[in-house]
Amino acid sequence: MNSKDNLLQIYASSFRQNWDLPALTEFGSGQTMTYADMSRRIAAIHMLFKECGVKRGDKIALMGRNSFSWVVVYMATLTYGAVVVPVLHDFNVQDAQHIINHSDSVILFINESIFDNMEFDKIPQVKAVMSLDRREVLAEHPVTNRAVEKFLARLPEKMRRKYPHGFTTADIDYPDIDESELAEINYTSGTTGFSKGVMLTLGNLGGNVRFGVRSRLHFRGSRALSFLPLAHAYGCAFDMLVPLAVGTHVTILGKLPTPKLLLKAFAEVRPSLVICVPLILEKIYRNKLRPVIEKPAVRNALKLPGLKTLVFRKIRNQLVEAFGGEFAEVIVGGAPLNREVEEFLHRIKFPFTVGYGMTECGPLISYTPWRQFIPSSSGRTLPSMECRIADSADPERIPGEICVRGENVMRGYFKNPEATEAVIDAEGWLHTGDMGTLSDDRTIFIRGRYKTMILGANGQNIYPEEIEAKLNNMPYVCESLVVERGKHLIALVYPDYEAMDRDKIQNEKLPGLMEQVRSDLNRLVAPYERIDRIQLIANEFEKTPKRSIKRYLYNA
Repeated sequence: MNSKDNLLQIYASSFRQNWDLPALTEFGSGQTMTYADMSRRIAAIHMLFKECGVKRGDKIALMGRNSFSWVVVYMATLTYGAVVVPVLHDFNVQDAQHIINHSDSVILFINESIFDNMEFDKIPQVKAVMSLDRREVLAEHPVTNRAVEKFLARLPEKMRRKYPHGFTTADIDYPDIDESELAEINYTSGTTGFSKGVMLTLGNLGGNVRFGVRSRLHFRGSRALSFLPLAHAYGCAFDMLVPLAVGTHVTILGKLPTPKLLLKAFAEVRPSLVICVPLILEKIYRNKLRPVIEKPAVRNALKLPGLKTLVFRKIRNQLVEAFGGEFAEVIVGGAPLNREVEEFLHRIKFPFTVGYGMTECGPLISYTPWRQFIPSSSGRTLPSMECRIADSADPERIPGEICVRGENVMRGYFKNPEATEAVIDAEGWLHTGDMGTLSDDRTIFIRGRYKTMILGANGQNIYPEEIEAKLNNMPYVCESLVVERGKHLIALVYPDYEAMDRDKIQNEKLPGLMEQVRSDLNRLVAPYERIDRIQLIANEFEKTPKRSIKRYLYNA
């Protein structure tokens, strides 16, 4: 690899070349940061790291909503040679503390409103807790004698002393680190018993970035609207890492992306590329488009070829305008797209494509530009990746497990060699846990989920076993199974009749008790893991000889 293709040198070069261009804008605040501003703030954080004794390879935890500070801390950690540990801002406190401890993080950057609910003594390896909201130390170990706080107060003065003529492009100097080195640990879940830290190297992130640059997904002066969580691999790679590598102007939404707010932001930003999850397109289709095409007059018009073309063109133009009107394509990922929605969008020639990936590949596995996209596919395997279908006599027609290897595949799970060996075989193939077929031209068609993981509507990974582990500890729950029904999470519960008999509780009291259980459970899990309904079942779940529940019997 040419040294200028090394990820850190890509950023050094981009920041120099795009020095005067806008890098980040916080939507609604009117605040914009140029690449020069961002580079200066990165340099200041590098000084802070040095003062705190942060070494190359040390872990830096980052927990908060998308913001200027979030992006700057992530990029500063990466370009210092430390390892960034993003933690989703809506993980509950216990799970977040577990991740911070498990990852061996030595510094934590966090929104103050989140830290208010944490206990500093529960994260003993963390030397200092820094606010993402302002230049402030929220907590540090007594043994440091407030050294970090004192240094932070003197930081502007120290920057002036180090760069007496101001911070310039010549001062951007990022270490030459081999891309096999660890860059990020991204936890696939926040639950203590099951959380796995995906170890992504500079090469894994670099593979995604270089592909995005070569494909011109973003380019110098292009515009991006970042509304997916940057703590997720998908949003991180294509709303931040690729854009900042080429000189894109990224507008950060920073608030809950409600349909009303998104439409306003699309109209103002007019992004050059839209990265989204299926939920957005599905909501637009169900709430806006389907009611129109089901009107009798429109239905009749669609029966006439000439009028049909006009109607479809009008719908397409309105939809394009809703997304800002100036984008090359909409890339859908993070969860499967509803087939009915996909077919309609293809019929009206809306410029969208569906990609496939997972955190373990940081995230991209396959993608095709919209003009070459084949409906019901998940795009073509990246040039830097190989794909094969395991245990299938005819991989083009008979589904098997999708296995991939190549530049983007993670190093493994942090401190979890057993879990690593379970998914990466001796030949380096990552077993994705998804079932599918593979065409001659390396296009992937996903046919179903091999694993039990549920993909939430906004692209979050939901692990039923984690929710069940908590649910099974609740009063009068003997065993449970969490399933997806439509867009809802339903908990099937077999009650603990022995406990009910012991406590002299009548059956008619069960629905009320279960509603209380649901309420208590939903306070323990992340917002996207909340259960919509508990459904009681009369008999024990059917099980295998190993006493595992036969899940497939209950997923319909």
